[in-house]
Amino acid sequence: MASGPPRRPPARRGSADPARDRWWAIEQIRREHASVNGIRRQLGTGWRTVWESIQPLLAKADADQSRFEGVTILGVDEHVWHHVSTKPIEDGGRGPKELTGMVDLTRDEHGRTRARLLDLVPGRSGQAYKGWLQERGEGFRCGVQIATLDPFHGYKNAIDDQLDDARAVLDAFHVVKLSTQVVDDVRRRVQQDTTGHRGRRGDPLYRIRNILRAGAENLTDRQRARLQAAFAADERHVEVEVAWRCAQQVRSAYHQDTHAGGRVIAEQVLSSFLACPIREVARLGRTLKQWRSEFLGYFDTNGASNGGTEAVNGLIGTPPSHRPRLQKPRQLPPTECSSSAAG
Repeated sequence: MASGPPRRPPARRGSADPARDRWWAIEQIRREHASVNGIRRQLGTGWRTVWESIQPLLAKADADQSRFEGVTILGVDEHVWHHVSTKPIEDGGRGPKELTGMVDLTRDEHGRTRARLLDLVPGRSGQAYKGWLQERGEGFRCGVQIATLDPFHGYKNAIDDQLDDARAVLDAFHVVKLSTQVVDDVRRRVQQDTTGHRGRRGDPLYRIRNILRAGAENLTDRQRARLQAAFAADERHVEVEVAWRCAQQVRSAYHQDTHAGGRVIAEQVLSSFLACPIREVARLGRTLKQWRSEFLGYFDTNGASNGGTEAVNGLIGTPPSHRPRLQKPRQLPPTECSSSAAG
């Protein structure tokens, strides 16, 4: 069966540089969250025409190993394609649903982090991360000084096994998230113990559920008054108040003027939470004790964080229904090559 004539590569109206058009399409996908389908609508061509034009450039970029050079801070995070089924490819599936993403978080000369996606590999496990680190070679692994991660022991085991000289750092956002979850757990338990039912609109603790998740430094006077009124409504609400103050203490460690001051508070958290009579707070203390070195690593590495990895993860996972409008193609100024060709 004949394959037919080759498809014409996509070109914008008035453009005489097909190579530049291909890179324009790639940049729209990379920077503007555009889809191949959105680009083909703008160009008035077919999906396969666009894809077959940019796919060789993407394959060449994927094979370029120079992107792994100079990485000193490495971030890792899981990623799930929610629009992809778990069916195998041979059964009509579209590929792996769960992946592990590696991001370069190396700071520039001004100390700013320029998060850059390095790779995505199938699998959401420590073994997937470990295998990727092994493939990078000894030179790459020796250059990594800091490895940031979420509180997942699979990734931690891979770091301990492959990045012997790197300092593992627990992401600050997830530490605060754990402490906030403790407040929610205590509030729900005390709610059941005191009323015998889940939170209802008129219940004091239910009315402050959102205020409990906010930082004390962001509360208004009215919110503070509502908070104190709920704590005073029943003497058994003291557990909620203690849990809230413990969560605020964890938050305050990341809001100090210096990292040394934050480390002092973090040390206090590690030494005091374990002895707390509130079981949820004590459980958080045990968790932080298991991650002691990684928890304190934030303050010893000038605030290294996995936030850039989370940001990249959010970009590559932006669903099509939430993508911003594709920029309208515009004619670029002619280059010397195109001017000479026209002449």
